[in-house]
Amino acid sequence: MLERMLAEKRVEVDRLRGRYGDWAPPAGAPPRRDFAAALRGPGVSLIAEFKRRSPSRGEIRPEADPAEIALMYEQAGAAAMSVLTDEEFFGGTLGDLASARAAVKLPVLRKDFIIDRCQIAESAGADGPDCLLLIAAALDANELRALRGLAAQCGQAALVEVHDAAELERALESGAEIIGINNRDLQIFEVSLETTLKLRPRVPEGLLVVSESGIRTADDVRRLAEAGVDGMLVGEALMGAEDPAGKIEELLAGT
Repeated sequence: MLERMLAEKRVEVDRLRGRYGDWAPPAGAPPRRDFAAALRGPGVSLIAEFKRRSPSRGEIRPEADPAEIALMYEQAGAAAMSVLTDEEFFGGTLGDLASARAAVKLPVLRKDFIIDRCQIAESAGADGPDCLLLIAAALDANELRALRGLAAQCGQAALVEVHDAAELERALESGAEIIGINNRDLQIFEVSLETTLKLRPRVPEGLLVVSESGIRTADDVRRLAEAGVDGMLVGEALMGAEDPAGKIEELLAGT
């Protein structure tokens, strides 16, 4: 599934290069909203995700308004927000991200398959994200380091996502400061919090750790808190809930 997604993204990137081929990162870009600081609060900070659909679940809330959802997340206690901007598989756009970010004061993560500098150029506008997702399964250590550096020059943080110990080592080698541990097995799409619990002790002191996928109950959050996780990224459990604000309250009770 990841290879299929990346193949589609490479086609998209080829088109973007025609628009951003000569782009250079801005000199002295001011920092954006501080994504890392949002994860340093007490307990397990919530990154609440806006997602219209997913390959594993299909349609979730296809007609959802990103600004309305963002405001609800902020009022319910989310520390940050994630917005899917991949259109082919998740039904998202950068317009969704801009709309959500304009509605709230939360730092916002662009969740997409970032594989080329032209995508960072695309994200570098005033209404762009405060943090970018970089997936270690799609990039080697040198690519991770280069894209992280470009993002930093635009004032953006980078959340480097890993699925196993080998990817974690690659992320650490690249100098990643925010590690996202995805609990979803990309081969069989099964989800287990044990992935985070197994990898968390391998992350050096001082780096931020975010657990992603499969977080559905206050008990799940308690397990993450006991393991020393700084943040949790929750999407389908919120977007699929009848009362997303109530679901946030339930999850935060576990911190």
